[in-house]
Amino acid sequence: MCEIFGSMSTGKQDIKPYLKEFFIHSDKHPHGWGLACLDGSDTLIEKEPLKATNSYYLKHRLTGELTGRVILAHIRYATIGNVEYTNCHPFTRKDNQGRHWTFIHNGTIFNYPPLNPYVKTQTGDTDSERILMYLVDKINRQERKKGAPLDSKERFDFLEGIIREMAKENKLNFLLYDGELLYVHTNFADSLYFLEKENQILFSTRPLGREEWMPVPFTTLLAYQNGKQVFTGTNHHNEHFDNEENLKYLFQIFSNL
Repeated sequence: MCEIFGSMSTGKQDIKPYLKEFFIHSDKHPHGWGLACLDGSDTLIEKEPLKATNSYYLKHRLTGELTGRVILAHIRYATIGNVEYTNCHPFTRKDNQGRHWTFIHNGTIFNYPPLNPYVKTQTGDTDSERILMYLVDKINRQERKKGAPLDSKERFDFLEGIIREMAKENKLNFLLYDGELLYVHTNFADSLYFLEKENQILFSTRPLGREEWMPVPFTTLLAYQNGKQVFTGTNHHNEHFDNEENLKYLFQIFSNL
């Protein structure tokens, strides 16, 4: 599987030590890296379909300044989708209100038919890209139905219902940023942690360094703004467990990459 990293703060943040350690994990996740520096509607995404520790560009990038109130990073171990640029995270998509949604995912969709139509229109061939396309389309439809933009609480409540259903039978660990809120979700044990600091919160698939990282609340959609948790969903209890059937499915897909 993949690994994900995210940071949100109220101002400038020095996260390069965390990122450098995070990208070292690419020795076991060699199929691509991605980095997003985000601040409201300003979105800078950089990625390559190669192992992060082999990237001269990334090495140089991590010696310079990284700006953005939200930083997202991803290292990929391909399960669904070929090893190519279009399948590297983060993915981004603009909704009808001009919000830029940015998404990184560590997981697999085994059974969720509403994503199937996006196979024909997506740029790459990952289930992760399909998730983002679906969520943004659902937001657009809901706002057309309302006849006005959804506020932050309405967006959270609406997405919580979708994630509750999508988490059934599927592994769904992700970070999603809409220019205002950072949404966080995990339903696979011991696969997403957080570190709270002054005016800053960080997330990582695995703890980075020796600080006191804590497990992210489980099977519950969370949302953060300006480095602070602002919304908490209801525990949906749809925990994902690896089983023989799912592992066989992944092996069949991976053997075709």
